Amino acid sequence: MTNEKLVAEKLLQVKAVTFSPDKPYTWASGWKSPIYCDNRKVLSFTYIREFVKSEMCNLIFEKFPEANLIAGVSTAGIAWGALAADQLKLPFVYVRPKPKEHGLGNQVEGFFEPRQKTVVVEDLISTGKSSLQVVEALRKADLEVMGMVAIFNYGFSAAKEAFERAAVTSYSLTNYPVMISLAIEKGIVTSDQEGVLLKWQDDPSTWTGF
Repeated sequence: MTNEKLVAEKLLQVKAVTFSPDKPYTWASGWKSPIYCDNRKVLSFTYIREFVKSEMCNLIFEKFPEANLIAGVSTAGIAWGALAADQLKLPFVYVRPKPKEHGLGNQVEGFFEPRQKTVVVEDLISTGKSSLQVVEALRKADLEVMGMVAIFNYGFSAAKEAFERAAVTSYSLTNYPVMISLAIEKGIVTSDQEGVLLKWQDDPSTWTGF
């Protein structure tokens, strides 16, 4: 099993995860958020990148030992998927948000064969919408999606329900509750702010701050 607390600590160390409950971030969706996760930053730190890659490979090998193809989610999941595929010595493809509008019109890029047992690699799972669109594209390409592995999961109930409806098993190296607990332990956020952070997780679409 992955060491969720140690992964969370590494993400905090390189500021891949930051908190701002007093001045919330605005996501592309328009949602207000007291936390922001950008795992692309981890790629710039050699030893932490290696650690996260190893944790991801261990998780894939443990949960999906029969996998024979890794699929990265465009764009942030491409690097992590390629790194994992390289270490596991498995073929790699990546999935565009939509089919290419010129050339061959591919949505799944790379060589694959029908019914290959595929593990999807994401950098993070929030609502699950974009992640599950990738799963749908892979299934349409006649690939057998065994499940998904992400670095971080916000743990929204809506995402959990969406994954259950789509019959997709997902795992993450670390998650929101572990991250909040560690941030409090390290004094990054106060115990008074903990309630705000947990309330946001319950209903992020309507949360507006304090």
